Amino acid sequence: MTTPRQNSLVGDQIGFGTIAGKGQFADKTIIVTGAGAGTGLATALRIGAKAGRVIAVDINKDRLDDLLAGNKDMDLVPVLGDIADDATVAAVLAAAGDRVDGLANIVGAVDNFAPVHLIDDELWERVFRVNVTATMRLTRAVIPLMLGAGAGSVVNVASETELSGCSAGAAYTASKYAVLGLTKSSAATFGPQGLRFNAVAPSPSLPGTTGTPLQTSPGRVRPLLQTSLPMVPTSLQVAECITFLLSDHSFAINGTISGTDGGRSFL
Repeated sequence: MTTPRQNSLVGDQIGFGTIAGKGQFADKTIIVTGAGAGTGLATALRIGAKAGRVIAVDINKDRLDDLLAGNKDMDLVPVLGDIADDATVAAVLAAAGDRVDGLANIVGAVDNFAPVHLIDDELWERVFRVNVTATMRLTRAVIPLMLGAGAGSVVNVASETELSGCSAGAAYTASKYAVLGLTKSSAATFGPQGLRFNAVAPSPSLPGTTGTPLQTSPGRVRPLLQTSLPMVPTSLQVAECITFLLSDHSFAINGTISGTDGGRSFL
């Protein structure tokens, strides 16, 4: 017969318990990109509130300064820079040290809703540089540390456009399909070695990217988005899903795409 103490020990081993009264992310280092605003900010704060050490990455110094000034009780390590640049990736790794338990690739860029025949090279390359190249480079950088530890969780932000069709432009849609491919490939490759890769697919009207579809969509699309959304999850609600997938509570989940769009993909 299993005693209550044995139950507690099992819970601690697989992540369902807390250790010595500490929080859910105690003794863990989590990298969060886009940590200065929107879903990235909400995710950084949720992890910090649960005793995690957060490497908070953002391209905007004022936003990082505000994050630190307002949360002095949390273990937040700021890294300023463009995550698609090698120098920023190196700075993130230096700040993290010899251990990375989780990575939330949240920072993103949207397009101007242009169809493929109207896209210019500059827009295409910018969207892919932020949404795909940055995600790949930082993931590539942390995998050796996670493999060394035999554990680690990466959560990428895709889009509900991959679940229900598309109401965005060709560049954004293609980039987010690439994110899903990277997620699935990595889950299959590294799952047997203890690493997990999952994605969340939030509504495109959520804040946290460089512009939102409701702000940047052409007139013919904006009314459709405004009337068709049954419920728009907040940044905090999406962040709760991200933190769950980063945590040990989701130890059996790998290679999934979690729709966090309030059911819009079922319309």
